[in-house]
Amino acid sequence: MPAPNRRTATTKDDFAPAYVVWELTLKCDLACSHCGSRAGRPRHEELSMDEMRDVAQQLADMGTREVVFIGGEAYLHPDWLDIISMVAAHGIHCGMTTGGRGVTAAMARRAADAGLSQMSLSIDGLEATHDLLRNMRGSYKAAMNAIAHGREAGMTISANTQFNRLNMPEIEPLAEALFDAGVAAWQVQITGPMGRAADMPERLLQPYDMLELVPRLAAMAKIGRERGVSVTAANNLGYFGPHEADLRGGHFFQGCVAGRYSLGIESNGDIKGCPSLPSAPYVGGNVRERSLKDLWDNTAELRFARDRTTDELWGHCKTCYYADVCRGGCSWTAHTLLGKRGNMPYCFHRADLLRDQGIREVVERVEKGPGQPFDFGKFRLLEEPIQE
Repeated sequence: MPAPNRRTATTKDDFAPAYVVWELTLKCDLACSHCGSRAGRPRHEELSMDEMRDVAQQLADMGTREVVFIGGEAYLHPDWLDIISMVAAHGIHCGMTTGGRGVTAAMARRAADAGLSQMSLSIDGLEATHDLLRNMRGSYKAAMNAIAHGREAGMTISANTQFNRLNMPEIEPLAEALFDAGVAAWQVQITGPMGRAADMPERLLQPYDMLELVPRLAAMAKIGRERGVSVTAANNLGYFGPHEADLRGGHFFQGCVAGRYSLGIESNGDIKGCPSLPSAPYVGGNVRERSLKDLWDNTAELRFARDRTTDELWGHCKTCYYADVCRGGCSWTAHTLLGKRGNMPYCFHRADLLRDQGIREVVERVEKGPGQPFDFGKFRLLEEPIQE
């Protein structure tokens, strides 16, 4: 998932991995058709407890404030509770993003006792749609039950949703269901063209869908505020236009945070600037071979968002009014779509400008991915006249 659009530093010298997403294992008890990591089986040579203990100390030394544990499914790691306790002992806020299939009331209490203070449930539609996307009947009920279990255990509970062609019609009733369930926050994004999601391009949204999606989500954000629920857009749903502040907590998109304020740790120790980035182009190294600080400070794969200029922008992003701030939007979505970052068509502002010209953009897959974790295929971007 893309890192939340949060800023914790004020100058270029202050960049630090304040927000870390740590994949404990790639083992999963679901087989989601839109999973970017193709989770299911654990990776070869996942980190040992001693190695993770060392990583936790390095994160603390570098000023990490928050760690979110993911998988696969984080709770399938045999030592997941000990890992939470170990990280929390450093004064680091611990959260988890989960499908929730195995989260019972007892498990939630144990996790809270270990130091887990926040849990985000991945819920991608109403019951039939969610179960279809998760390839598991009953997964929706389990996830909704997990919301209640987490709240009862005293954790802050949120939800996250990827929007695609299957669940976009359900925005409003899904929002009401989540608000009624008592979530404190709802993070919304689009399904990125990576992993299994890229195997089913017919389910992906088109760039012009932003013109419908963003206003509807902004309307839900206003209702959410009235009910005490924060609705925020992740970094691959953008950008600008009249609804931007509603979906970003009163702020505007400030560019990709990968390697600026966020860090992704894969379960075998590979490091990248954002957990959602495709692994092959963006892994800067492994903690078994180099320290986290060395990787953070000295690898191009982690530094790119710190060092980038508008020179790398291309296509419509090159001439955009917001180019100096946005810098091409979400690097993950742009790269997995078009093979390189710097041109992000899933943008409200861009779609709106093109609509005024009677044009819309369409993405079309031309090559499948190789079938590896965090892989991607190849798409092409076309322009066509809007049919009245």
